[in-house]
Amino acid sequence: MKRDVQRAFVLLVLFFLLVFLLVGVDVQPIGPQGSSVGLATFNGLLHQFIGTHLAWYVITDWLGVAALLTAFGFAAAGLLQLIKGHVDVSFLILGAFYLLVIVLYLLFETVVINYRPLLLTKQLEASFPSSHTMIVLCIMGSASIEYQHFVSSKRLRIVLQGLSILVMLITVLGRLYSGVHWFTDVLGGVLLGSALVFLFRAAVAKRGRV
Repeated sequence: MKRDVQRAFVLLVLFFLLVFLLVGVDVQPIGPQGSSVGLATFNGLLHQFIGTHLAWYVITDWLGVAALLTAFGFAAAGLLQLIKGHVDVSFLILGAFYLLVIVLYLLFETVVINYRPLLLTKQLEASFPSSHTMIVLCIMGSASIEYQHFVSSKRLRIVLQGLSILVMLITVLGRLYSGVHWFTDVLGGVLLGSALVFLFRAAVAKRGRV
C-alpha cells in the first residue's frame, strides 16, 4: 500500500510539473484558430512527424465505449448487492473512485490548458490531459484490480486482466497516433490516470483486499 501511494505521489508531481511547463514554457499560437500551445516546438514537430490518422480516433473511441460498459457492469453488480441489503466495501471504494474521475474530467473540460491540434467540430476543444486516455486507464486499471477479488477462476482472471492491459495500451498508442492530441496531452492522461489507479489500489489494499 505504501509503495502504491509513493508511486502515485511521484506521478502526480510529474503531472503538475508538466502542467507548469505547458503553461509557462515555449507557449506559441500553433494550434487551430491561433490557439496557444505549451512546449510548442516539441509538440508541433512531433505532431507533424506522426501526422493525423482519424481511423485510430474511431478505434480508441470504441475502446472507450468498452471501458464504460465495464464500469456499468461493476455499477450493476454493486446495485444488485444494494438491493440484496449488503454492499461489498470494494464497490463503495470503486464508486468513490469513479466519482473522482468524473470530477477531474469536468475540471479539465473547464480549465483549458491546451486545445486539440485539429478541429473535430467547428469549435476548439480542450485537449489536456487526454480525458479519454485518463478515463480508460482508470476504468480498466481499477477493473484489473477488482478482477483479483471477484473472479475466482485463475485462467479467466488472467484473460480479463490481459484484455484490460491491451485496451489501455492500444488506447494510449492509438490516441497519440490518431493525431487528435498533442503528445503532452496523452502523457498527461497517462500520468494522471496511472496515479489515480495506484491510489485506488492503495485504498483497497488498506481493506486487506490486494
